Amino acid sequence: MKFSTLFLFAFCLPLFMMAQVEEINPPNYIKTITFKSRNTQQGELPILRLNEPFYLEFDALLASEPDFYYTIEHYNYDWTKSNLVKMEYMKGFDDFRIVNYDNSYNAYQLYSHYRLQIPNAQTRALTKTGNYIISIFNDDRELVFTRKFMIYEQKVGVGVAVKRSRDVRFIAGKQSVDISINSNSLNLNNPLQTVNTLIIQNNNLRTAIKNVKPQYTLGKELVYRYTHETAFWAGNEFRFFENKDVRAANIGVQFVDLKDIYHNYLFVNSERGSRPYTYNPDINGNFLINAIDVENVSIEADYTMTHFALAYPELTDGSKVYIYGNFNNYALEEMNRMVFNSDENFYQAAFKLKQGFYNYKYVIVDSEGNLDEGRISGNFWQTENNYKVLVYYRDLGARYDKLIGFGESTSVNISN
Repeated sequence: MKFSTLFLFAFCLPLFMMAQVEEINPPNYIKTITFKSRNTQQGELPILRLNEPFYLEFDALLASEPDFYYTIEHYNYDWTKSNLVKMEYMKGFDDFRIVNYDNSYNAYQLYSHYRLQIPNAQTRALTKTGNYIISIFNDDRELVFTRKFMIYEQKVGVGVAVKRSRDVRFIAGKQSVDISINSNSLNLNNPLQTVNTLIIQNNNLRTAIKNVKPQYTLGKELVYRYTHETAFWAGNEFRFFENKDVRAANIGVQFVDLKDIYHNYLFVNSERGSRPYTYNPDINGNFLINAIDVENVSIEADYTMTHFALAYPELTDGSKVYIYGNFNNYALEEMNRMVFNSDENFYQAAFKLKQGFYNYKYVIVDSEGNLDEGRISGNFWQTENNYKVLVYYRDLGARYDKLIGFGESTSVNISN
């Protein structure tokens, strides 16, 4: 019995050590988490060039000006912890207090705006490419939230083309991503084993396609032209609203009410899956903080209680309806779950959002936890989507996965 217990422990320990990590979403008092850099738009997934300075910003909706600390860890392609020790991927140190913050000004909602710059006097540089997680702790050393980001060095050429599905069964509702990787002067040894790709639709890691291997090789070029393996449901254009004027109805806002803070009531939305596709320009799930008549939107933009409503039949099979987008990191949390109002005969939800322009989507999660993005919005091959492709490489005998290439395309000019 003792031998069996020791064997089981020895067998399970490596599995535990190699467990993939998921992002920890923040509590309700932490809002508007964004990465900013010279090449990254606000609200986008942070994919950064090596040695490119960036900022992590967020708001704490408290009047007490709490202290926060940060740590940064390096990860492999599959989000297991890498074998590198901190001094191998970082110049300097982390686990320091975030010292740059300002209090809100002229806003009904009191909050403090925090801004962490990397590099800084303590964390002077991140020296390795690959996947990273930044963790934010409070003064009691309790984990508040984490965020993933990627650092790459463009050592290979990455071509990305978006096509209609090659499977006639899904030609009306799916888009396929073709990839070509040109190794240039870099010698990619045994690419079937050493090269990994990640394909991301609209900055959403939750629906990303991974573990796709090259289909064939043409000289120095790796080619991916699959029928099923790199195909995404096309979805529909994101819904959107804007409340840059907190005192008046704007795009998508039906009316405004001032209580303890401003409340914005959006127009009631309806399902679009059974309707013909209609082009409606969006920003592919992202958001932009914006407010009129202010000098500094970081601390002068106010928070509103934003009320969403969806006219959709009540689901009685255990399925749940959520609202998500890049504004909440595509999280499926209790805060953004919709509740059916039998009196009004629609789903509703309300939560605080900072003034700005927001893209959002209604999605369904069934009783077994399966996500269905297109059941309410529909799937149309014409939808304009953004696709990002990351290329990772671990040479034979190497200790971590390098991020050696990044490519991007949209389906604006989609072809057969």
